[in-house]
Amino acid sequence: MYETKLSVVIVNYNVKYLLEQCLRSVQAATNGFDAEIWVVDNASTDGSIEYLRPRFPDVRFIENTDNPGFARANNQALRICRGEYVLLLNPDTIVGDSLRTLCYFMDGCSDAGAIGVKMIDGRGAFLPESKRSFPSPWVAFCKLFGLSKLFPRSRRYAAYSLPYLSPDKQHEVEVLSGAFMLLRHEALDRVGLFDESFFMYGEDIDLSYRIVLGGYKNYYIPERILHYKGESTAYADKKYLNAFYDAMLIFYRKHYPQSGRWMSGLIGASVGLRKGIARLFGWKKPKTPKPKRRSVLIFCRAEALKTAKDRVAEQLPEAVIFRQWDLDERRAIDALSRRVRMNEYTDMVFCYPDMTFDQMLLFMDRNTDKSCVYHMYYPDSGQLISPGR
Repeated sequence: MYETKLSVVIVNYNVKYLLEQCLRSVQAATNGFDAEIWVVDNASTDGSIEYLRPRFPDVRFIENTDNPGFARANNQALRICRGEYVLLLNPDTIVGDSLRTLCYFMDGCSDAGAIGVKMIDGRGAFLPESKRSFPSPWVAFCKLFGLSKLFPRSRRYAAYSLPYLSPDKQHEVEVLSGAFMLLRHEALDRVGLFDESFFMYGEDIDLSYRIVLGGYKNYYIPERILHYKGESTAYADKKYLNAFYDAMLIFYRKHYPQSGRWMSGLIGASVGLRKGIARLFGWKKPKTPKPKRRSVLIFCRAEALKTAKDRVAEQLPEAVIFRQWDLDERRAIDALSRRVRMNEYTDMVFCYPDMTFDQMLLFMDRNTDKSCVYHMYYPDSGQLISPGR
């Protein structure tokens, strides 16, 4: 029935260097595996297609002449992809070697409709949207009016992000993130594709909900990926806020019609409150202060050091201290993790392929520090990928 084991679908909009990095990691993870990769470009103006097509000749590109939104763009590829399993992946992600393991999990767990994973950000911190519960009216009330932040460990008030479930253990959960969602194609055939009423947010919640209604289960598996979390979208600007709450209104009108008017009023009040706060304190999420002096540790082999150092100095003019962890010495990454003292450095640079993506993710997960930023350097293209850039 299916012509390949895995189809990977990525929707792109003006993030060609992040997508290049993502495609590198996907190709490394699927090397020797029965997989196909689809990229749907939503009318990018940064030359994404022209830049990426010659670099990834095996990737199938779909070029849109306008931006139809995340849900509709994914559906374009979902209707023609041929995999038994389908991975929906954001372009601002890096995956390790776990894709085969996750497919094997699906093979052995026939009730699994979808799988999500442990997402970490550019500083190695766990992203709570990796595992969530359905936003029932009560759960939504607690989230919208801040009760979940006041009682972050409470099963009653903080149920949305399931903080009482360990991020390092497997769980059956209700909602998975559209940034990484491994789906059983058969489940999609049964419950349907993304609801195209959702333009940019909420479609993953809706699909997760329908998968469970269809008789399947959603699983959280603690395999690591990096997710820069909306590098192409400002976190708390007006458009984001309005789009997010519009998506929630669509969800409630669709799945909780008896609560539609009540939830519309609740969400409207929440939006008004957030906008009032924004007028007083500004829209932007507070940023971590940039250090005046940066100390940088570069993980690379000897031949890559000079170009890496030059590129870092160009992009981070505050850098005054450079040190190298020489990967030619073949020291194990876990030993490296124990020996490197994080507080000595403001920035760490991983050179690929001197370090594998799996090694990068392992190191970041074991060494979470809000004061340290991780960067990825690619000597063959000269690209230095940093959070927020």
